[in-house]
Amino acid sequence: MTDLGLPDTILACLFDLDGVVTRTAVVHAAAWKELFDAFLHERDGDGFRPFTEADYDQYVDGLPRADGVRSFLASRGIALPEGGPGDRPGARTVHGLGNRKNELLLERIRTDGVEAHDSTLRYIAAVRARGLRTAIVSSSANCRDVLRSIGAEDLFDARIDGVDAAERGLPGKPAPDTFLAAARELGVEPSRAAVFEDALAGMDAGRAGGFGYVVGVDRAGRADALYAHGADRVVSDLGELGRET
Repeated sequence: MTDLGLPDTILACLFDLDGVVTRTAVVHAAAWKELFDAFLHERDGDGFRPFTEADYDQYVDGLPRADGVRSFLASRGIALPEGGPGDRPGARTVHGLGNRKNELLLERIRTDGVEAHDSTLRYIAAVRARGLRTAIVSSSANCRDVLRSIGAEDLFDARIDGVDAAERGLPGKPAPDTFLAAARELGVEPSRAAVFEDALAGMDAGRAGGFGYVVGVDRAGRADALYAHGADRVVSDLGELGRET
């Protein structure tokens, strides 16, 4: 399948949402920064150390909300009670901060809308035209609404998102469980499926799951890191796939 840039053994393609299908990764990063900067300022005062782009890449990107909260706070030596999914947004618990982040994200999406990467949508259409099955795999609990907002829900034969992961007790990326669940829903072995991800945690998940091909989508100039975390090929845009390398 040289026209798709994939090995001939691949029967299905599993796509991350944020940063691969949609341009929402930057919105997520901004919401995380607003959350953590406010939390750290209240905790440490005017001399607080802000949340950075490097923090986002290393501790948060691609992880479920609660895992992202735990990961970043641990990097600063901060421990909070777990709380529960019903915690008030902003409560000083892991889930409270996670819920506040989701509020901030939804506010930004309502204000600015959601944009798709049109080249990704064209690539998915080409994949489906060749008879390959497709799935969306996202840690976001808002995945379905985002897909509907860009008119892309029908491009996928299966969806595994943050809601499904919670209901099934699936650990998030870098564990491969959500991608493995998507492959099962499509009826293909992991070795016959390709993973498309922009997050380092997603690369780790693709490699850990034994998937047949892992494509890193480099939106942030970190191709070397994507390769180091298991990518078979890195592109800045899915429109590059199928071109001579």
